[in-house]
Amino acid sequence: MVLERPVGRVRGLLSSPLATYHLLVGSTTLLLAIGLVMVLSASSVESYKVFGSSFVLAQRQFMFAGFGVLLMLLISRIPIASIRRLAWPLLGVTFVLLVAVLVIGVSVAGQRNWIALGGPFRFQPSELAKLALVIWGADLLTRKQPMLRDPRHLLVPLLPVSGLIVGLVLLEKDLGTVLILLPIVAGLLFAAGAGAWVFLGLGALAGASIAVLSMGASYRMGRFAAWLNPDADPLGVGWQLTHARYAFAVGGWWGQGLGASREKWGSLPEAHTDFIFAVVGEELGLLGTLTMVVLFSVLIISALKIARDSQDFFVQLASTAIAAWIGIQTLLNLGAVLGVLPITGVPLPLVSYGGSSLLPTLVALGLLMAFARQEPAARKALADRARKRARASSARRAESAGAR
Repeated sequence: MVLERPVGRVRGLLSSPLATYHLLVGSTTLLLAIGLVMVLSASSVESYKVFGSSFVLAQRQFMFAGFGVLLMLLISRIPIASIRRLAWPLLGVTFVLLVAVLVIGVSVAGQRNWIALGGPFRFQPSELAKLALVIWGADLLTRKQPMLRDPRHLLVPLLPVSGLIVGLVLLEKDLGTVLILLPIVAGLLFAAGAGAWVFLGLGALAGASIAVLSMGASYRMGRFAAWLNPDADPLGVGWQLTHARYAFAVGGWWGQGLGASREKWGSLPEAHTDFIFAVVGEELGLLGTLTMVVLFSVLIISALKIARDSQDFFVQLASTAIAAWIGIQTLLNLGAVLGVLPITGVPLPLVSYGGSSLLPTLVALGLLMAFARQEPAARKALADRARKRARASSARRAESAGAR
């Protein structure tokens, strides 16, 4: 009897036409909140060391998040037709920036993939490329939907343009972003109904290319060696992964408590960016890390549910591509921190420090929210809710006028 009412309410919420929208908003809000708290904790030592204050990096992340949430809310209210009009302009801007970064870009950790914006702020065009590829690719394939059974129309110009974007990003020596761009293209092709031969061929080509690129860079081979055996060189290439393991071991089931991480005091490189999940494990324990995994799962499943349930081909394509983007990026980051995958240097969506990654991700989630709101049943539910609010407001005004 005690559990009947809460269980009934949960079932009612999940059966609501707006259930997917609410799941997206809830999981996004919780992940962003956890991310802000963890950036504040994980960046405090580095921030004090560099700026003389423990809060500078956290303040910037709060600023990025505030601006990103505004963009997300704005995008979530835009009609799908208006979103599609952004496809070609966004692709054009992305190409210009990807070329510009090769000329005027700033090198960080051996990768020339940043454009200085003045002062301490930098922008990474390859992060914008993910969003541009999702919107442009979905719009392109939607326009060509009647002809997609012909492989020429299915693959051209999607693959040549995607290949050009990937090539420009590779010139920046940013293999990690390429490993996310490729699944976005695969997600678009999958939702468009591409046959198994397409994925076998492209998978073989991508695998061979990644192997050649990895063997051609000593630091990538070092990361691969550290993944295979981090104990072979714990003071060298295995340092980061070794200290990530220490963080998880110390965190245990319940963690050491917020702010109590020892590894962030200089032992764990990139504690507030690529390896922030290790600090989560140390401070919040297994409970905290599993909570984040569940929230990411809800986010990805919600995107796939939108793709499955929608009758709009553009929505199906874009939702699948966004699910591939966030899912693969999350997998690459968590896998690297846990030692299951080689380190690729990609941030954890919504959680790691950095506006270049956070803003496009929030815009992509805003797209999913727009798709969820504009489903016929959801539109009807929203219209009914608006009418009820209008009637309630009119009744309150009439009651107030009668009292006077």
